[in-house]
Amino acid sequence: MDRREFALGAGALVAGAAFGTSSAADDDAISARARSIHRRAVVVDANLAPPLTSDQLPLPQATLDLARNAGVSAIKTSMGGFNAPFEDTLAEIAFYQRLIEAHPDYFRQVRSVADIAAAKRARQLGVIFSFESAACLEDKLDRIDLFRNFGVRVMQLSYNTPSPFGAGVMSPPEAGLTDLGREAVARMNAQGVALDLSHANAATTSAAIEASTKPVLITHAGCAAVHNNPRNKTDDQLRALAEKGGVFGVFDLFFLAPSPRQPNVDDYIAHMAHALNVCGEDHVGIGSDTVFNTMALSAEEQAGWDAETQRRIAAGVAAPEEDGRLPFTEGLNRPDRTVVIADALIDRGYPARVVEKVLGGNFMRAFAEIW
Repeated sequence: MDRREFALGAGALVAGAAFGTSSAADDDAISARARSIHRRAVVVDANLAPPLTSDQLPLPQATLDLARNAGVSAIKTSMGGFNAPFEDTLAEIAFYQRLIEAHPDYFRQVRSVADIAAAKRARQLGVIFSFESAACLEDKLDRIDLFRNFGVRVMQLSYNTPSPFGAGVMSPPEAGLTDLGREAVARMNAQGVALDLSHANAATTSAAIEASTKPVLITHAGCAAVHNNPRNKTDDQLRALAEKGGVFGVFDLFFLAPSPRQPNVDDYIAHMAHALNVCGEDHVGIGSDTVFNTMALSAEEQAGWDAETQRRIAAGVAAPEEDGRLPFTEGLNRPDRTVVIADALIDRGYPARVVEKVLGGNFMRAFAEIW
């Protein structure tokens, strides 16, 4: 899915989303301790698009205020959708650059860890450019260098289907990392581009982790031991990632719970707790993979999402249980979802040290080692 199109409603949720902040009742439910930890933490969401209610610039003030007040220091934003060609991906990068130029007090492009820290100090939203798909690279390794120069700091080897570099979770199990993919891993390592294996199948995941000389990321997934789905990762994959120094980001998607139930905060924390137990406290973070804003339930919205689901099924990229449920977790369907996660972790006995690492400290450490 193209997350900018998703946020704007083009081909997905056509003008049906309600964008807003949490209710007073929700705010009252968050402990003072959670808010204090959240305020001092550098908060990184490793897969989220900025709030966009229009593709016309400048953005409305309410949208800018939402970006500033959600308490997030930086987001990794996927560009190029699941199959956008070279030219379309360049155009999307150009849009985000124009967005940042139009609102320099609110947004900052992240090219280094120092940019994330600076965004935190300035109450800006840092935007990390990234790819989920390798379609825009075609089979040209030099494009890794090119896009790195444009500021793309995180790349995947494939979306859910095979690419010239590797295979995604909907690929045949025997498909894996190719010889060109090994060269791509080496090029990313050399250029300071983080390798993300969120959509890679088991064979590609294992081979790419072994081939990399730097920490490897899984920015947005769940735990297969909690709910078995191809988009969720096995304990063996989690351990290998942690041993390489990487970070695993837990997403908000419906893959956290069995269909047809919408996942809730308890489901989310079950995946988070399992990842912490398997990976250790230095290797788990947040990668929401939903919209920045609040998504309201409406007939128009549901119809738009159903159309998007059918488009993904027709393209052969949909995973099992993409069945019409909207992409969010109940209780986290709000712009300040990270403070809810902090509160839930504290409520379950995790110390402040662990909470701050999960909120962003672990991704900050990994980015510093990779970039």
